[in-house]
Amino acid sequence: MRRDYSEARCGNPERPPDLSQAPARRYDSSSLAPLPSYLVKYQRPANTPTAIGLLTERDAHALGGGTDLLVTMREGLVRPESVVDLRGLPGSGTMSWGTDGSLRIGAATSLDTIADDARVRASFPALAQACESVGSPALRNMGTIGGNLCLETRCRWYNQSFFWRHACGFCLKKDGSICHVAPGGQRCWAVWSGDTAPALLTLDGEAEIASVGGRRRVRLDEFYRNDGMDRIHLEQEELLTAVYLPARMAGYRGCYKKFRIRNSIDYPLVGVAAAMKTDRGGTCRDARVALTAVNPAPLLIREVGSLLAGKRISHELLEEASRMAARTGKPLTTSASTPEYRREILKVYTRRALEAVWRDGPRA
Repeated sequence: MRRDYSEARCGNPERPPDLSQAPARRYDSSSLAPLPSYLVKYQRPANTPTAIGLLTERDAHALGGGTDLLVTMREGLVRPESVVDLRGLPGSGTMSWGTDGSLRIGAATSLDTIADDARVRASFPALAQACESVGSPALRNMGTIGGNLCLETRCRWYNQSFFWRHACGFCLKKDGSICHVAPGGQRCWAVWSGDTAPALLTLDGEAEIASVGGRRRVRLDEFYRNDGMDRIHLEQEELLTAVYLPARMAGYRGCYKKFRIRNSIDYPLVGVAAAMKTDRGGTCRDARVALTAVNPAPLLIREVGSLLAGKRISHELLEEASRMAARTGKPLTTSASTPEYRREILKVYTRRALEAVWRDGPRA
């Protein structure tokens, strides 16, 4: 069997690292080792107030489709005492259209349901394509839009077995005191790897958040913190219940371009969403570009809209827009590919996304 420990930076890559040489800890590291199985309290509330109350309990985690949470539990990265299944909440798994063409998507709506909806594909194509790109058919059938918007950030130093992480002295995000990506600082650079967030950013999406004090809406560009450890503005006693898309964004041309190692299942190494409105002559009236998988948060590049507004497509404009994306994205050694390669891919995919929406014929 081939063993590759070259990425661990721990000793000879030809043999497994010696755990006895791991840095001394102030705790009993054996207590952190993930157990093959352990008891977790499963709770399925019937209404939102009850769900919020259960989430305030010690080490309680929200459960949507489980495609992210259950994997991190299996890896020993989180060990909740209870999981609160949100799929039984009223209206959580449905979509409703306003008379003006706006759309409310319940947080427990499956990605497959959104991707297959003909009206979503016609009105908000960037979102439909982003949902369709997630994982495999089985994962899209189980995964929810709310879960995809609240994904845990990812890093090759974090998403590993306990044995691997222990051999490297752990990391800033989990049990350690150093970020192996940027050892000179105290910031976690684990990347946001969700697919739907950049598409929703280009469509002025809003998150509906429920708490004991009621419900409020937050713009998605204010929902993310751009911090690999503290990724979203969502307190323990708060719950993401829905996503709203305004009627004014319906009909924008849109697309989502995703670069990954295995096209059938992987998380993005680079993701670019674009939305645009043009007049019948092909002049850009409004344009949005957002990125994922290259920063600790999905980011909307506002400068691109200012650059393209009032102009017709040209090679020079596309090149300048791709350079803006490359300056905004900060790919580091968090993923399988090198930062230099991902930066170049980011430029290429930004150009392709803008070409796709600009050459798609007039649509307002």
